Formats: sequence, structure tokens, C-alpha cells
Amino acid sequence: MKIVITEPLGITTDALQALCMLLKADGHEILTFKDRVQSDELLIQRIDDADVIILANQPLSREVIEACPNLKLIDIAFTGVDHVDVNCCKERNIMICNAAGYSTNAVAELSFGLMIQILRQINECDRKMRLGTAVAGTVGTELYGKKLGIIGTGRIGQKVASIAHAFGCEILAYSRTQKQNLIELGVKYVSLEQLLKEADIITLHLPASKDTEHLLGETEFKMMKKNSILINTARGNIVDTQALVKALQENEIGGVGLDVFEQEEPLNQGHPLLKAPNTVLTPHIAYATKESLYQRALIVFDNVRCWLEGNPQNVVK
Repeated sequence: MKIVITEPLGITTDALQALCMLLKADGHEILTFKDRVQSDELLIQRIDDADVIILANQPLSREVIEACPNLKLIDIAFTGVDHVDVNCCKERNIMICNAAGYSTNAVAELSFGLMIQILRQINECDRKMRLGTAVAGTVGTELYGKKLGIIGTGRIGQKVASIAHAFGCEILAYSRTQKQNLIELGVKYVSLEQLLKEADIITLHLPASKDTEHLLGETEFKMMKKNSILINTARGNIVDTQALVKALQENEIGGVGLDVFEQEEPLNQGHPLLKAPNTVLTPHIAYATKESLYQRALIVFDNVRCWLEGNPQNVVK
């Protein structure tokens, strides 16, 4: 089998070589690249005769997939698969596996990092310190005792709930399915409307889909408390950006921490979020820790091994 890793996986060269070694020992050819190409034409040149490709969040269009007649497995070093033409893969009987769960801790931790940045005004305090401006009048807000609303209680949402419990938060949740372990933890499942109206902090942990696109828009922001905080480390299109900027400008909500956006970062300098008040922005790095990147590499290589043995895992339906 020819296995092509189309882009860097974010691990050291030594770690990558160690993971490749077992597959090579079994006679498989592995081709790796140290950069990501931007055009479909160049990507096709890299993978046109591959049996298996490993990628992270590099877009994979129908045109590219159809240009690879040997392709049997697409192994995605990521949780979401919306950057791959899944319908084309189904038509061509190409299996897709992902690395679900690799960044649960990383994403949950950044969610709280964003919350605390906003509540304690850390960025503003740092800026004033560097300018030599007095910061004595800067008064923050505690996370303890706040109502934290979690929208989506999959793996990451559940991790967020456990951390919030340790912080002493009252936890509300809205999700398609209720998790018994969260109910036993004291989490209260409510309607989306009730969560929006009652929560002091709302954090999103949903996949991108037709059902979740612009789940939060102008109507929803008007329901929220005037001093409430929104955190999004999930997918950018869950939030209507235009409505969010308006809500911030008109002080309908208290602040926002965003790691994801409706357009891929970097944002252009004229993007309205860059000038919106009470915002903390990070460039889609919630998943990116040394630990999580190594964990996802382990998962995707294990995906290939299991598939070769006839027992595929992490299959995307």
C-alpha cells in the first residue's frame, strides 16, 4: 500500500519516523510532506496514486478525490470532516476515519482560558502594565458561582462540565441527548431558550451541520443577559458573525471569546470582529497542544493499522 501524509501533523521528525517504522516494516510505502499545498492541482500530484492518505484540516474536494483511482482510505487527523467531500467518498466506497477525542482536554482547557481572560480582563491589564498605566481600578469577575451554559455535551462538553464543577459553577446544558453521568454530577438539562436567558457564560461544543449553522443569531443574542459571555471553540458558522458584532456594539452581551470564525483565519484587517468591544480572539488553536497533536498522530496511525487488519476504527458514517 502507498500511504501519503499530505501535510505536517505537528509532531517531531523523530516521533513521525517512529510511527512510520512499523508500517514500513510490513512493506508499505509512506510518503510525507513538510508543507501543505494550496491548490488542488498540486495536491493531486502528491496523492494521485495513493491507497491511503492522511491529512489534518486540508480541504479535500470532489475533484481531488476523483483524480485518485487507487484511494481506499482517507484518514483525518482531526475531529470534524466538513473539509472533505464525504458524499463523493460514499459514492466511491472510500472509507473515512477521524481522530475523534484527541483534543478533548486541549479544547476544554482553552475554553476556560478564554473565560478567565475575559472575566479577569487579563489582556487589558497586561496592556496597561506595559504602557505604565495604572491598573488599580480594574475589577474582575469570578468564575466561581456563575451559571455556565454548555451547548453540546459530547466528549468536550462533558469535560467542560467536569472542570466547571471543580470551579464551583452551576451548570446548565442543552444537547440532543442527555448524559446520565452529567446529571449525576448535578448538570441541569434545559431548553436552549432557558439556557440563553439564565446562563452567565455560554460555551459552544457542537459540530458544524445544517442544523447548527447560525444556531445563535440576533434573536438568541437578545435573549442573553446583558453581561453574559459567549465562548466558541467549536465551529465558526454556529454563530452569525454579523449579529454577534451588532450585539457587542450595542452592549446586548458582555463579551466573547472566539477561537473559530465563519471564515478561516487570519482575518482580514477590516473584519468587524477585530474592532468589536470586549473580545478575545485566538486563531483556531484550541486543539493545538504538544500532547494533543501527538495523541492524534497515534490515533491516525492506529486507524491505518486497524484498517489494514480488517478491523477499522473511528469510521465516519
